[in-house]
Amino acid sequence: MTVHSTNDLPLSQPPRVHSPATPTPGTNPIKALLCDSCGQLPHPSKTRLTLANVTAMLPIELLVHAAVVNAALPDVLKVLVLTLTATVLVIWVAEPSVRRALRAWLHAPALRHRRRLHNSAALWRVRTLIDDSNEAQEKLVDAISRVDAEILVRRNHTVAGGMLDELVVSAPDHVTHAELLAATAGGGGRDVRAWSATALTVADGQTKALALALRVVEDPGELQLAVAELLDAEPVKAPSGDSQPACDGTVLKIPSPRHGPLGFSRPRTPFTPAESARAHRLAELAQLTALTRKHPVRPRH
Repeated sequence: MTVHSTNDLPLSQPPRVHSPATPTPGTNPIKALLCDSCGQLPHPSKTRLTLANVTAMLPIELLVHAAVVNAALPDVLKVLVLTLTATVLVIWVAEPSVRRALRAWLHAPALRHRRRLHNSAALWRVRTLIDDSNEAQEKLVDAISRVDAEILVRRNHTVAGGMLDELVVSAPDHVTHAELLAATAGGGGRDVRAWSATALTVADGQTKALALALRVVEDPGELQLAVAELLDAEPVKAPSGDSQPACDGTVLKIPSPRHGPLGFSRPRTPFTPAESARAHRLAELAQLTALTRKHPVRPRH
């Protein structure tokens, strides 16, 4: 079986921001908040820092005041000693001690946010070839569920060599691209590929197709852009003459009423038979619309 590496991710995918690995059980979770560049923790909120400083400074202020007030010193000297002593203790003792002792409480909001991100769902589009049988499909679903992932959308295409499964998978954010590929391959998947996806992936595809069809009816010249949007592909020069598109299925050729054959390319994601059929139906709609406008049908009286 073939498992494609992370190099198969589309170039349009924004790179993930590097962050420290999620701490394993038994390690200090605070370390996960350290900055990669300077090694410092993020600044806690002003409210929490103020409450922590007041909690630490109040007993120190009371002790210093009690000691200085009861001392046999002139009032001016008492004020000076009180000010200097309290300032030094707060700056060099109280605040650093508070930041160390109450570190978990000070950074609790950041830790909660990080845990939410760690457990939040990320969307993936997975494509794999499996055997054309119910047992193979059940095995694939079971394997993907073992990494706490859930299949939201599933489309099957019968192709040579089995069944091409196109999945939209929701997985916890900590599940990596490699782990998802390995889980799919472990479930009997062959030629496995996965791409990061967005919520638009699970949008109503029929509604989108109808909107693009209306766009083509209004202006058949929009066929090329409509098909490119429908298939998430790049318009390219169509193969000349009777030459066939790329054998790996990454280039699609359709007719058009105005500009001759149109070509589309999607290098990292081969077109499926269903996608090819949708593109040709749009081309037929554009041709029919152009013909109707050229030779309008007069109503019979």
